[in-house]
Amino acid sequence: NGYYHSFWSRCIHSSRDFSDMVMVDNYIFNKDVFIQFNSTVGEYVGYTELGVYNAELWNKDPSELQQRRARVET
Repeated sequence: NGYYHSFWSRCIHSSRDFSDMVMVDNYIFNKDVFIQFNSTVGEYVGYTELGVYNAELWNKDPSELQQRRARVET
């Protein structure tokens, strides 16, 4: 149909002890990030109308947020 959907996840750190590690998850539709989870912020952030709607839903689920926040330790 010509639609492009992808997801990528990155761990970013600048030292060997990993105390400053940041986990970033991006949800991409048609090459634009529409939702992002950043472990520093600790919740989902939406960048489009659909992304804002979904981020609000996901941020209301405490188990979802707890799992995402725990991924930094993994």
